[in-house]
Amino acid sequence: MPIDYTKRSGGQDSNPAPVSLSKVTLTKNAPSVSLSKQGGGGRLHVNLNWTAQSAPGSAGGPGGFLKRVLGGASDGVDLDLACLYELTDGRKGVVQALGNTFGSLEAPPYVQLDADDRTGASVGGENLFVNLAHVREIRRLLIFAFIYAGAPNFDQANAVVTLTPARGAPIEVRLDESAGNARMCAIAQLTNSSGDDLVVNREVRYVAGHQDLDRTYGWGLNWTPGRK
Repeated sequence: MPIDYTKRSGGQDSNPAPVSLSKVTLTKNAPSVSLSKQGGGGRLHVNLNWTAQSAPGSAGGPGGFLKRVLGGASDGVDLDLACLYELTDGRKGVVQALGNTFGSLEAPPYVQLDADDRTGASVGGENLFVNLAHVREIRRLLIFAFIYAGAPNFDQANAVVTLTPARGAPIEVRLDESAGNARMCAIAQLTNSSGDDLVVNREVRYVAGHQDLDRTYGWGLNWTPGRK
């Protein structure tokens, strides 16, 4: 909505206070935030980006989808962004590049993975989108990432996930805890407890793989090996 700069201040202002555009960083001490309080509505953009720490003499830098295959640093880390979903009608599943399950914004699950960077040409990292116009049909979402190529070491990826609502402040989650050799990280869980609002909760929990992730969060899916 455009801003009307002709309005004068004075008297009691019936307009709501503007939404702060300052970045919100979720931490252990402040692990959750409501999307509706951030502005809500529209489309939620989830971005995963990273700057892999490469060995001396190698070409490190921001990572995109399968960048290593196209000649990126051979000792770098390539991450994939994905999402587990559970709808209010009981349907469950996963949106990820493995198995070409890229989802949909206009039909269930109302979550879609951006496939534009499958060639590895993009340096903008990984992106997926959530259609918040259908928030009442979403029970919970679990945003996660896994190492598809490169050494299994999240500690050197310098990864950060940013959830940007159509209106309101970006919400940042940094994968800044020791991961050991885990190849997968549960980043944030979005839970609908009121019917029309998703609460974002920081997770940053490292697990070995899809089945461990499923057991940890009780999704109850049957997993089979997948390929891109």
